[in-house]
Amino acid sequence: MVYIKSQRELDIMRQAGRLVAQILTELSQLVKPGTKLSDLDKKAEQLSVAVGGSPAFKGYMGYKYSLCTSVNEQVVHGIPSDRALKEGDIVGLDFGLLFNGLYSDSAVTVPVGQISKQATQLLRTTMQALYAAINTATPGKTLKDVGRAIEQVVNPHGYGIVREFVGHGIGTRLHEDPQIPNFEAAAPNLKLKPGMTLAFEPMINVGTADVKILDDRWTAVSVDGSLSAHYEHTIAITEDDAEVFTEWDNLYFNGILDHLES
Repeated sequence: MVYIKSQRELDIMRQAGRLVAQILTELSQLVKPGTKLSDLDKKAEQLSVAVGGSPAFKGYMGYKYSLCTSVNEQVVHGIPSDRALKEGDIVGLDFGLLFNGLYSDSAVTVPVGQISKQATQLLRTTMQALYAAINTATPGKTLKDVGRAIEQVVNPHGYGIVREFVGHGIGTRLHEDPQIPNFEAAAPNLKLKPGMTLAFEPMINVGTADVKILDDRWTAVSVDGSLSAHYEHTIAITEDDAEVFTEWDNLYFNGILDHLES
């Protein structure tokens, strides 16, 4: 079942998306050497309450935190422990908000100080893959077209596209149909229609695409220990194109990599 949203639902999700982007931007600006993951989680919950929403992840399938924090080889669902970030780390911040009964969800991978050339290229490529997917998502296109667009960006670099975790529909529930694999072969041949709301989220590893789950039963890591990056937006299909509900502060996120090694 694919849900077509009403104008009222779209308006609420658009507002929720702006708040998600605002909170992620504020959290990202706190990322520096010495920052504890647990402090980012506490801030995420405080900001959620301050804007009149609630953190989407807290309590979801037993998850105890408001934020997922995935460092270096951690792909997704990293638990915000008291681990302190170090110069050269990269950290994925995945955050969702429940606002007036509807959800929006987004993720960014943020450099901690000066990062390596390899890490910088990975972040750039993963962000480019996300926007390639979004730019492909017009009415009449299919989810296979979206998966192909991601592969066309990622494959020339020899990176692994994670297969165990995928994008998804979103709206009255955090995860709705359809599932959205980040590669063409597994993606359904489902045509995109106005009113669909979707979360695109490529997860890309420098090395193998394979992942394993740690003993905490949440944190997914690359099996070869290679770096991983994750970017995500909640979008709506319109009559003409895709509208991004969770657009981050472009001055910050699209400019941040320009100051790193190229």
